Amino acid sequence: MSDTARAVDGDGDPLSSAVVPTVGTVLSVITVAALLVPARHGVEEPALWIAAAGALLTTGAFLTRRHGILERRVAGPIAAGSSLLVVLLSGYAITQGVLGSIVVPGLEWSVSLLFCAFFVAAGSVGIGVADHAGVSGSGLKRRLGLTGEMLVLAFIGLFAISIAAILLSVPVQLLAGEPTEFQWTVIEYLAFAVGLGAVAAGYLAFRERDLSFLDLERPTLRTVGWVVGGLLLILGANLGISALMTAAGIEASEHTTTQQAAENPDLLLVIIPAMVLFVGPFEELLYRNIIQKSLYERFSRPGAVVVASAVFTLVHISAYATAGAGRILASLSLLFVLSLILGTIYERTENLLVPALVHGCYNAAIFLPMYF
Repeated sequence: MSDTARAVDGDGDPLSSAVVPTVGTVLSVITVAALLVPARHGVEEPALWIAAAGALLTTGAFLTRRHGILERRVAGPIAAGSSLLVVLLSGYAITQGVLGSIVVPGLEWSVSLLFCAFFVAAGSVGIGVADHAGVSGSGLKRRLGLTGEMLVLAFIGLFAISIAAILLSVPVQLLAGEPTEFQWTVIEYLAFAVGLGAVAAGYLAFRERDLSFLDLERPTLRTVGWVVGGLLLILGANLGISALMTAAGIEASEHTTTQQAAENPDLLLVIIPAMVLFVGPFEELLYRNIIQKSLYERFSRPGAVVVASAVFTLVHISAYATAGAGRILASLSLLFVLSLILGTIYERTENLLVPALVHGCYNAAIFLPMYF
């Protein structure tokens, strides 16, 4: 974070600087409770007890920071590191079918305490990083506000795709009747471009930004090198992480498009080129050039990459909702890592063309073997 950002945050105010570790303490206490309740009620999973110990360490780090016993440069990394351990361990337990569910009295709702621990601990990681960076309470509020705005924008993008699909299907229905599955697939990918493109253009207009905000450069040999290298990196990461998940006994869910293509391979004639022409370019336009770049205003660049990747992952929950909770979480975890790679490529090149091609070609490469 720059000195200007620190000044705006008001980091010199002792009361304001205590807000962040206080928030971290609250989150870590919630995490401890969410882990100990199922552990004490007979859930036999060693990862829970280790995760609970990590959450207690996080609580201690935030408390000592809150009372001035430890400096932020020491307490922040401890809190972030131990919270990350909690995220990994609770996530692993979930993929093994351990949910630690309880029924909310009076509502008869079943709530997974492990999912609660997973997400709250993920928030603690961010709070620990923020405290280490010297972010104040007011600075944290502004960052959370901007994150919320970007999350809303991402979900508006999903809604816009649906609206665009309905509008594009009208002339087809008027001219040829009810569209076939093949025609619907064409419509859906055209809607993908129209919907996300419209949201991106609308947000630029709302924020009074012109086309200069878009990072598009003429292709060069450097661009080709980044695309080839990025594609090899993201494919290698997919293979490596998938192998580790298999070795750990973790199963992932399938994307809804994968199931659709498996049932009707002819759709691959649309799906494969659409990944390069529509999905890669327009997802990167919204999630990287609009959302990630907008986050640069409040976050460090690495922080913006992480937050934008989290937004990208959350928006894709419905696409992987083809199996149980553990398998969905495994798929989303892989997607988050791959999104980090795309975000880093964009941050390093500052050229939308590079992550757009890497993303589109990667998706196409995943579906290509299904065609043969």
